[in-house]
Amino acid sequence: MRGAVLTAHGGPEVIQVVDNLPVPEPSHGEVRVNIKAAALNRLDLFVRAGWKGLELDFPHVVCADGAGVVDAVGEGVTQFAVGDSVSIDPTYVKPDDPALHTGLENQSRIAILGEHHGGCAAEYIVLPQRQLMKMPDDFDYGEAAAVGLVGVTAWHSLITRGNLLPGESVLIVGAGGGVNSISIQIAKLAGAKVYVVGSTAEKCAEAEALGADVTINREEEPEWSRAMYKMTNKQGVDVVVDNVGQATLNNSIRCCRIGGRILIVGGTSGYKVDLNVAQLFSRQIALIGSTMGPHRDYMAFMNEVFAGNIKPVVGARFQLDEMVQAQNTLEENAVFGKVVVEV
Repeated sequence: MRGAVLTAHGGPEVIQVVDNLPVPEPSHGEVRVNIKAAALNRLDLFVRAGWKGLELDFPHVVCADGAGVVDAVGEGVTQFAVGDSVSIDPTYVKPDDPALHTGLENQSRIAILGEHHGGCAAEYIVLPQRQLMKMPDDFDYGEAAAVGLVGVTAWHSLITRGNLLPGESVLIVGAGGGVNSISIQIAKLAGAKVYVVGSTAEKCAEAEALGADVTINREEEPEWSRAMYKMTNKQGVDVVVDNVGQATLNNSIRCCRIGGRILIVGGTSGYKVDLNVAQLFSRQIALIGSTMGPHRDYMAFMNEVFAGNIKPVVGARFQLDEMVQAQNTLEENAVFGKVVVEV
C-alpha cells in the first residue's frame, strides 16, 4: 500500500512516500476506505516537528482529513456498504470510551487522525463506522476532505460552544486559514455580521467573496483593534474568533464588547500570553476554549456542505508523491484555503 509517512521528527526531509505499507483489514464494526483525497492542516507541521510527550510508531501516515470509497466492511457494520462514497470525521474515539454515550466525545481523551493515530494520506484506512458519513456520489472528494477538521472545529466553537445567535456580530482574526475561511461562512449562515482582519488586500478580498461584511487589511491598519473599536461605535463585537493566540489575544480582548465572548481554537503564534485580568472581569468577557467537536457536530456541518450552503475553500491540489511540496506550501502560507493531496 502506498502512503505518505513520517520516518522521524524534523523538517521536510523526514517525509517519504512509500509503497510497502500493510493493507489494513477491518474488524467488527469497522470499515475500510479506499482514500481518494486527503487534506493538510497546521497540525501536520506540528506533528512533523514533534513535541515532548508525542510518541509515534514510525513510519507514521500523515493527514487528519480524507474522503473516499468504502472498500470492505467488518462484521456488524450496518450503516455502510461497499461502494459508498464517504467523508471521514478526523476525531478518533476508542469504541469502548464512555464519552461516546455523552454526545460530547471530543471532551474525552480523543485521538486525531494523523496525530496520535495513523492518518489519511494512504491508499486505505480502517476506521469505526461511527467515524464516517455518506456523501453524495457526485461530490468532489478533495472538497469533502478539505473541510473535515477545520469544519467540525469551527462549527463546534461557533455554534455549540459559542452559541452564536442571529443578529450578533463576529470578528474573525485572520482570513486565509482553513478554520477562518469556514468560520466566515458559518457565521454568515447563522445570521451574524462578520468582520475579518486579513494580512493582505488579496486575502481581505477572498474573505469578502466568502461573505465577510467588513474587512480590515493589517498592512494598512496595523492597529486593527483600534480600527475595530471605531467601526463599532466604541462598543466592540459580540464574538471574537482567535486561533492565533500569543500575537493577537490582547487585541482580540480590546475588540470584544462588554459581556462578549472570545473563542480560542488554537495558537499558531504561540501559547503563552500576558493578560490584564482586570479587562476580563471588569468588562465581563468570557474566554471559551474549544477543540475539535463531537460526531453530531461533524454531521451537522457536513450536511450544510453537501447541501451547498458552505463552500470548501481549496487553495492548492497536489498528488501523493508531492507531499513535501504540499507541506511547504502550507508552511509558507502560500495559498488562501486548504491544501489537498489526491491519493
